[in-house]
Amino acid sequence: MLTGKQKRFLRSEAHHLQPVFQIGKSGLTDAVIAQIEEALEAKELIKVNILQNCDEDKNEIAAKLEAREGLEIVQVIGNMLVLYKESKEKKRIELP
Repeated sequence: MLTGKQKRFLRSEAHHLQPVFQIGKSGLTDAVIAQIEEALEAKELIKVNILQNCDEDKNEIAAKLEAREGLEIVQVIGNMLVLYKESKEKKRIELP
């Protein structure tokens, strides 16, 4: 669980990032979840864009992703999710 100070720090780090994934009409599938977790292992902090044609609500998607072990939702803003998961092998981001 991240503290408010850590979330603020991660939001500032994610500000300049471009979305790595887009979730569209098919919604949040197991394949998309697996790819998101691989990207998080490599980068630790990513943005995910939820397209307008997505049938699922952004809050439902955020809840499903947050249920994954170790994955944290840093921010939900508009149709964008900012996700963080500490890497097991290549720790890049040092949290305050």
